[in-house]
Amino acid sequence: MMRILLVEDEENIRDVVKLNLEMEDFEVVATGSGKDALKYVKEQHFDLLILDVMLPEVDGFQICEQIRLTNMDVPIIFLTAKDTAQDRITGLKKGADDYLTKPFNLEELLLRVQILIKRTSKSPTNTPEVYEFGGNKVNFATYEAEGNPGAFTLTKKEAMLLKLLVDRRGEVVSRQQILQSVWGYDVYPSTRTIDNFILSFRKYFEEDPKNPEYFLSVRGVGYKFVD
Repeated sequence: MMRILLVEDEENIRDVVKLNLEMEDFEVVATGSGKDALKYVKEQHFDLLILDVMLPEVDGFQICEQIRLTNMDVPIIFLTAKDTAQDRITGLKKGADDYLTKPFNLEELLLRVQILIKRTSKSPTNTPEVYEFGGNKVNFATYEAEGNPGAFTLTKKEAMLLKLLVDRRGEVVSRQQILQSVWGYDVYPSTRTIDNFILSFRKYFEEDPKNPEYFLSVRGVGYKFVD
């Protein structure tokens, strides 16, 4: 299920937009606080953001600027009562993908959301049930693997994380995506827990774990599997 962060301080607008997005089968996290929005973006993975510009404390432009420092991919739509050309230019310069002025048509908003998500979403690579790389082999159905320890069995979480990385091979997978896909949001493992899984993969599958060839760290973002 695609996840959307909706940041809108007018409660009636927020409730109506949230309800309509959920009716389109999106999972929606909604808030009227810019500070909370930045916290959610740091902790969770979202497939699209809808930001009101005029927010108390931290406005939509500031949120967008902060997000774009570390994430250039997530699509962002601004909602605003400001409809001058300069305001739209400012929003786009801050890194927004689209700009909708209030009052807006709900059907138009939903259409723009669908178009942006379709444009930016990437389909996972079709990974076979039994996957081989280097001299290693993994069976994602049985969790059986062959690597440096010889034949061994992965835990369910190890198999899920490894499958995620292999499906997205060549791409950077953020810690937020790992949390969503492997742990969900009922349990929050520490960053160190994810790091330890990667260290285990290097011990299992890398010829030289200290100089990994397959499981690469991308500082401040996440990890990448390269075959």
